[in-house]
Amino acid sequence: MSLAGHSHPASDGAASGVLGGLLAEKRPLVMGILNVTPDSFSDGGQFQQPDIAIDHARRMVEGGADILDVGAESTRPYTGATPVSLEDEMARLRPVLPAVVATGLPVSIDTIKARVAAWALDQGASIMNDVWGLQRDSDMARVAADYSVPIVIMHNRESADPSIDIVADVTAFFARSLDIAAKAGIARDKIVLDPGIGFGKTPEQSIIALARLDAWHHFGLPLLVGASRKRFINTVVPTQPGERLPGSLAAHVLAVERGAAIIRAHDVAETVQALRVAAAIRSAR
Repeated sequence: MSLAGHSHPASDGAASGVLGGLLAEKRPLVMGILNVTPDSFSDGGQFQQPDIAIDHARRMVEGGADILDVGAESTRPYTGATPVSLEDEMARLRPVLPAVVATGLPVSIDTIKARVAAWALDQGASIMNDVWGLQRDSDMARVAADYSVPIVIMHNRESADPSIDIVADVTAFFARSLDIAAKAGIARDKIVLDPGIGFGKTPEQSIIALARLDAWHHFGLPLLVGASRKRFINTVVPTQPGERLPGSLAAHVLAVERGAAIIRAHDVAETVQALRVAAAIRSAR
C-alpha cells in the first residue's frame, strides 16, 4: 500500500511518506489518541490544557507511537456528545496542533468538519480521520482529494440497532463511502477503513465486528481498529474506562491477528509492548 505524501503546497508530504513506509514494514502501527476536549468518554478534560496535551503527545512518541491522532470535539460513542462549534474546535487546536506536528510523527486530524481538516493539514497534519466516513460533511471528500492525504473512513450510525446484521451494515457503509471517495477523486491507496468499534453498535455488535474483521479484507484496504477502553469491555468484565487496559490489549492483539494494520489506543507504550511480544511469539512459531 502506498500512502504517499500529499501535493498541497502547504506541506512537503514527508509525514505521509513516513506512514507509507511504516505500513510497508508489514507490522501493525500504533496511533496514539490525544483528545483536547472536556468531555471525551475516557479522558475528557485530562489534556485540555495545551501544555499538558503537548507533554502527553511527547510521552506517546517516547512510548513508541507511529501516528498521533488529535481531536478537539468529543465523539463519545455511547451517550452522545455536545456538538462543538467550528470556532471552539479551532480554538482548542490552535495552541496544540503545531507543537504535536513538531514531534516529527505523522499527525492525524480527528474531525467531522472539512474546514477544520483543511486548516489542520495547512498546519502540517498529514492524515484525515473522519468518524462519519465522508457521509456527514459533504466537503470532507473534496478536502481529502485536494490535499491528496490518507483518510480514515470509519463506520458510524446515529444509534445502535440490535436487530441488524452489523457486518452487513458496515460493509454497505464502506461501499457507500468508497463510492463517494472515488467520485471525489481520492486515490484508493490513500484510504484506511475503520469498523468503528463502539460507534452506532451495541456492545455485542462491537465484539462481532472485532471477531469478523476478515469480512472486510475483500476491500483490499488497511483496517484500523480502535477498541481502546470501549464499553464492550465493561459487558465482559464490569469496569470503568480507566480500568480497561487489559481488555483493550486483548482486543487489539486479536485484532492484529485478524488483519488490523493500525491500532488506535490511549495507552501507547503498553499497546506497543503487547503487539511486539505477540509478534515475537508469532514469528517464533
